[in-house]
Amino acid sequence: MTSFENPKAIRHFQSICDSCQDLVTHFHTPSDLKLFSEGYLQALRNCSSLEPRDQEKLERLIERWILDPSSFIDPEGGEKKGFFGKKSI
Repeated sequence: MTSFENPKAIRHFQSICDSCQDLVTHFHTPSDLKLFSEGYLQALRNCSSLEPRDQEKLERLIERWILDPSSFIDPEGGEKKGFFGKKSI
């Protein structure tokens, strides 16, 4: 992935990733993650928190990150339960 130079963009990227990881553990689907991230990114656009170049880069990276199944591998090397695993009853 391309790196950010702006510390604010790094914090926003990490915040979105952490929140998506949490959503996955609560059995949310990839479309739920996409909806969440689009809302977060729209809020950033509305408040002009980032420079346009950083905003565009953040949007591209988040989209790629959500679509990449390796983003949701737990520390033990297995896929996180959630939309990649079966929900136990």
